[in-house]
Amino acid sequence: MELKKIQEYVQKNSINPSECLYHTQRSIKNKKGEVAGKLRVLVPKTDGKARVEYICPECGAYGYQEAEWKRPFYVKCEKCHVKIGVPKMKAEAKRDLKRND
Repeated sequence: MELKKIQEYVQKNSINPSECLYHTQRSIKNKKGEVAGKLRVLVPKTDGKARVEYICPECGAYGYQEAEWKRPFYVKCEKCHVKIGVPKMKAEAKRDLKRND
């Protein structure tokens, strides 16, 4: 399953990277540490609302949500209610380094 809803929104509204407060597309790990899901977040400057599209790493369900953008940011899977966080990439890299040491 692919994440298409945000891509359609970007094309429909002709959004450029400079018009975004935040934009990321990542693979996400489940509780076992295996890459099992995907996440895409888009926050246009026009309304500051986060549009989140994901495939849950725990249950594999597809979901789309709109929420207020603030840090730390997370959404809950609509099916299994697991918390899907969007950590800062620098903090996530440090955490991974500590685990591997």
